[in-house]
Amino acid sequence: MTLSKKLSNWTVPWFSIGMSAIFVTSVALRFWGLGRFNALVFDEVYYAKFSNNYLTGTKFFNAHPPLSQYFIAIGIWIGSHLPIGQDTVNGLTGSIRSTWSYRWFNALTGSFIPLVVAAIAYQLNHRRSYALIAALFAAADGLFLVESRYALNNVYLVILGLLGQLYFLIALNQPKQKRWRTLALSGIFFGASACIKWNGLWFLLGVYLVWIAAWLMRRVCSIFGTKDSEVRTTKSQTPLQNLTQLNVFHIAWNFAIIPVLTYSFLWIPHLQMNPTPGFWQAQYDILTFHEKIGSGPEVHPYCSKWYSWLLMWRPVAYFYQTARSTAEQVPAYPPLPKGAGQVIYDVHAMGNPFLWWLSTAAIFLLLLMLALRFLEGVGWKSSPTPYTWMALYLVLTWLANLLPWVRVTRCTFLYHYMGASVFSGLALAWLVDLWLHSDKTDYKSAGATVIFLVLLAFMFWLPIYLGLPLSVQDYQFRMWFRSWI
Repeated sequence: MTLSKKLSNWTVPWFSIGMSAIFVTSVALRFWGLGRFNALVFDEVYYAKFSNNYLTGTKFFNAHPPLSQYFIAIGIWIGSHLPIGQDTVNGLTGSIRSTWSYRWFNALTGSFIPLVVAAIAYQLNHRRSYALIAALFAAADGLFLVESRYALNNVYLVILGLLGQLYFLIALNQPKQKRWRTLALSGIFFGASACIKWNGLWFLLGVYLVWIAAWLMRRVCSIFGTKDSEVRTTKSQTPLQNLTQLNVFHIAWNFAIIPVLTYSFLWIPHLQMNPTPGFWQAQYDILTFHEKIGSGPEVHPYCSKWYSWLLMWRPVAYFYQTARSTAEQVPAYPPLPKGAGQVIYDVHAMGNPFLWWLSTAAIFLLLLMLALRFLEGVGWKSSPTPYTWMALYLVLTWLANLLPWVRVTRCTFLYHYMGASVFSGLALAWLVDLWLHSDKTDYKSAGATVIFLVLLAFMFWLPIYLGLPLSVQDYQFRMWFRSWI
């Protein structure tokens, strides 16, 4: 009896229990000790301050679109009126605010990312086991955990971009006459993602790539006389087979006009408070600001090239201080001299190493399989299988979120890979799910081993995700490469 049949025969709602456990754990890890460092950590010096400026009516210039600051500002306002989280306060944002107030909304938002990833996985092939594994891997990624615990903007960019992808897939699952609202909602989420940072457009680029690829394959299949693969989706198929049901009008309206309108509309609150520069001048100022940023260690010690992200070669230290004992207050001003501390507090923005390395291997494996299929002519002479569609979607959306960075000359960081890493993680989860459903013991063992390694690695590096106190030896034990420090 296969794994899927065994699970289907259980009376225990294993999927609901598993997803609930992942969500509860994600919430707990993001909220536990959320106000630990009574300071502005990394780019909180920008985003927490800018967000507070909206509440105080202070005019300012921001090198990114305003939507993430709206979210953080809402969190600050709500958090300042709650009786919890008020034990540590500071005036670093320009007002007396608790650290909890400018972080909690990020923590809540980041907690939902594993659920959205699971929903995308389920839409792709309607397998609950795949969705559960995908959610588990998303929850076990350290970079997403770190980004969720501080007033930063990347969790908003990712979750909005993923929601755009999710509703795009949901629309493909729907009958033609009912999908227009869902497609419009997808376009709204893509526009909102771009209003966090412009690289939110890479999620939208993924839609264009898979749609163009679908039409190209349909055209080639018609040349070779292969029957078109547009079919009603069932559990053994994928909604991606319905891509060519979307015409140029669908794409232009839902994935060009609606995102542009959404992006423009979301600027209105900012422009009401900051009428100068105007909308178009603000776009130009953002562009020129980033064009003037250089690259290399002289600009920032944690700059990293796009190709280094695949192996997580250069993570970013968001917070680092030493103390003589765990009883001392951290951060301390001024910090202890180098070598004087016996306890290290480090918040390292790095992914789960085993998850990232294995995910990179998985996405390259899918890329190789697709290349061989088309080079051998199989992809042109026969209708694509659901497996081919899945591989094509994961590879193209991964490339859409990675390759635009190739031509970027400014200083970039590991967190710019977060969008692409979701799809390489989905690729790994898909392979693991296939292995666990295999009749071969070796494949089952390989799948179980991957899950074990990912969870073990997450627990091992958890102290530097949460900024827990470590001895000098324990800290160095976790810094496997000099480039990580």
